[in-house]
Amino acid sequence: MNLKKITLIFFIFLLSLGLSGNVFAEENLDKVKSLREQIDEKSKELQDLEARRRALEEKLEETSEKKSSLQQEISSINWQISQLEVSMRSNRLTIDKLRLEQQSLQEDIKNIEKEIGGKKKTVGKLFVKLQQKDNESFLTIFLRNGTLADSVSEIQSIMTLGDNLTKNVKDLRELQNELVKKSNMVAEKKKDVEVEQRTIENRQELVKNRKESKTYLLNKTKSEEQLYQEKIDELEKRQMEISQIMTNIEERLRLQLDSSLLPSKRPGLLSYPVKTDSCVTQFYGQTEFAKKAYRTNFHTGVDFRAPTGDPIFAADDGVVAVVDNNDKGSARWEKYQYGKYIIIEHNNNLSTLYAHLSRQVVSEGGEVKQGDIIGYSGSTGYSFGPHLHFGLYATPVMGWQKSYSEDKARDKGGLIEIPPAAGLVPVGATLNPMDYMKSMSSCY
Repeated sequence: MNLKKITLIFFIFLLSLGLSGNVFAEENLDKVKSLREQIDEKSKELQDLEARRRALEEKLEETSEKKSSLQQEISSINWQISQLEVSMRSNRLTIDKLRLEQQSLQEDIKNIEKEIGGKKKTVGKLFVKLQQKDNESFLTIFLRNGTLADSVSEIQSIMTLGDNLTKNVKDLRELQNELVKKSNMVAEKKKDVEVEQRTIENRQELVKNRKESKTYLLNKTKSEEQLYQEKIDELEKRQMEISQIMTNIEERLRLQLDSSLLPSKRPGLLSYPVKTDSCVTQFYGQTEFAKKAYRTNFHTGVDFRAPTGDPIFAADDGVVAVVDNNDKGSARWEKYQYGKYIIIEHNNNLSTLYAHLSRQVVSEGGEVKQGDIIGYSGSTGYSFGPHLHFGLYATPVMGWQKSYSEDKARDKGGLIEIPPAAGLVPVGATLNPMDYMKSMSSCY
């Protein structure tokens, strides 16, 4: 084999290897390593804060299980304020971590872009070489070479050249897909930062609100336990009356429901209205808790664990039908039924209810997309602790825009006045939300 042929084969070999694989400058490697170490550090800090927040939530749960008393309610407010403050520290740490992850992804993107540039050059050079060789027939190669061995060697080099071109094109396509994936991840991190920032602002407002509620509570009761108990006893009596009216209507509507008008049961049709690391504190139907705690023995929705101030998401695309509040004030005895709630009407004859919110951030008539933040969790309404009551209804024939008398609601469903609850209370044929959602574990 002459020197010219050896040089050609060696050149092809260099082209196939030279710019393939990861090209990382030592400086970039150190930067990426440093970012990952900082991300790990933030993750550990977040784990510690999460443990502290969880301990505070357990204190809140313990408080809510005790018999209502003035001191118990004051303690509950204090624990909520502490939990909110820890949660805000967690939000700020999460923002720091997300920004570090953005930087790490951007470094990855730079390296991928370099590698793509190298691959493009390699593919271009290999393609030119292959085109040059393709213009020659095997007969020409045999005639040009002095021996059969030289001819076979040159043909093998051409075949290798083609294989290398195919491999490099495949590698280039994979790198471009990876670049798109990393770019999308950066966009998601930016969106997550915005969510955390909005959550902090909401929690700051909630801390202020909780402190004002504490002052209001003490002024109204003059710090007297007996006066407080009288007000709570009256609440229990009125709330029972409200529940009985709703149960009578909703049981009738469930029996009348034509299930053929509803979408077939399919897990995943609705997404979680809470963070995916949440869990279920009470399922739908005749649960053990419902049998003990409710005179009706029936729970009309699914309760999710949702610490005060956590974002609540739309479970599906739809139109905001109702934004209302059943509370008459911020004291425990002034809170009725669903408190601050939202109903979203979907285009498949289903409607979703989000109750006991601390804040609503959407307006009636507005369109929402699945996963949009619509409010923040809380403990408004007849609730013994922060959580989300998620309800699912067959949308009433006339929708939710019109209010009815109690008698008419028995046949139609919709919004009705049930004093002493403020605003309008929704009643309808309730469904099991878990029939349309992916399974989620119980908290217990």
